[in-house]
Amino acid sequence: MLHTIENDFLRMTIDDVGAQMMSITAADGTEYLWNGDSAYWGGRAPNLFPYVGRLTDDTYTIDGQSYEMKRHGFSRRMAFETQKQAPDKVAFRITATEETKAAYPWEFAFSVAYELDGGTVSITYCVENRDRRDMYFGLGAHPGFRVPLEAGRRFEDYRLTFGRPCRPWRVEMTDACMIGGQETPYPLVNGVDMPLRHDLFDRDAVILKNMDRTVTLSAGEGTRGLTLSIPRMRYLGVWHTPKSDAPFVCLEPWVSLPSRQDIVEDFSQQNDLVTLSPGEIYRNRWSISVF
Repeated sequence: MLHTIENDFLRMTIDDVGAQMMSITAADGTEYLWNGDSAYWGGRAPNLFPYVGRLTDDTYTIDGQSYEMKRHGFSRRMAFETQKQAPDKVAFRITATEETKAAYPWEFAFSVAYELDGGTVSITYCVENRDRRDMYFGLGAHPGFRVPLEAGRRFEDYRLTFGRPCRPWRVEMTDACMIGGQETPYPLVNGVDMPLRHDLFDRDAVILKNMDRTVTLSAGEGTRGLTLSIPRMRYLGVWHTPKSDAPFVCLEPWVSLPSRQDIVEDFSQQNDLVTLSPGEIYRNRWSISVF
């Protein structure tokens, strides 16, 4: 089921399956979100919980037990319950089921809330540990945005511009899209700009750390763009379908990374997973501002 929220500046549609954004449209009709064309990539803006990326052999362990989980966790395939809705905001939630416990043996609640304020979409993730033991999870987002955003522009006209000069590092991935164990400096033009081109993604995603937590997608002479503010996200993935001319780019804020190559991770030992004590609640708010 689709849900719509709107204000004087934006109209937004969200699917209760995965609590996934399906459309972000400005008052003049400009669509910012990728349309999910399966010829390139059938997603639009999946929410990633309780894991980001791939696990070695789709397997992890906890307390000596092995569990299987597919790429990017299970929340993106689940039907969320609508918690509350107003004209400019809506919230969704899932809780543990027998099916989720087969892959993730904790009692939990995971909610995704969207709120419009002018030309900004705020997204708030809330994770609650309802179990009697510590809980470990990964978390991230995978939104795709149309590039170009307006007629007369090319993909290569666009760039990512960070909010202030920074020296990010690239987290090197293996051919299987797992952590390879190396990190290399990723120089930016003038310390802030990352020009886009299709072959940038021939080796799959560019995963950055130590970057500024504000980044803008725009074209030099264009009038349309957007800014991500991700203050509590440790990593930014930049991706489109490898070895293609896909007319979109995903800007993916992540709290955590995928598994290391050929290592079946023990969730209690994977450094960048979030740890929640029994009864504890974790919140993470980020935003997309369009212009």
